[in-house]
Amino acid sequence: MQHDVLGIYLNDHLAGATVGADLSRRLAHRHRRGVRAAVLERVADEIAQDRQSLLTIMDGLGVPAHRYKVLAGWAAERLRRLKPNGVLRRHAGLDTVLELETLRLGVEGKSLLWLTLIALAPQRTALDAAQLHALLARARTQLDMVEDLRRTAAAAVF
Repeated sequence: MQHDVLGIYLNDHLAGATVGADLSRRLAHRHRRGVRAAVLERVADEIAQDRQSLLTIMDGLGVPAHRYKVLAGWAAERLRRLKPNGVLRRHAGLDTVLELETLRLGVEGKSLLWLTLIALAPQRTALDAAQLHALLARARTQLDMVEDLRRTAAAAVF
């Protein structure tokens, strides 16, 4: 039972990581000529690496990735784009603010994932506590970067 619950938990985070990787990559691409392009690119690269780290951890724990959850996350992100932004046929600044808020929430959730796995590490030899602490530190840095971007975008829009 415990393994099944852990598998569900990890797959739910994998679905979220899929959304986060896609969203961060799209933000970085859309703002590739902006003053914050390097920060967005770094965040997108790290989120993709963190997703891969989660897959590796799942493999080490013998937890299979459920494609249907990954596809559901992917579909949810696509559907989210249909939300009206107050402007027809183009990107609005409000979109960036909302996307950065969504991304920040995802990074918060990822931080909680790493904290949970750190707590489990003493009972599960497949979990590398040092790696998890490094992932947590990186997530906290990502939170600071995304929050800075969010504040800047909100100030420009509102």
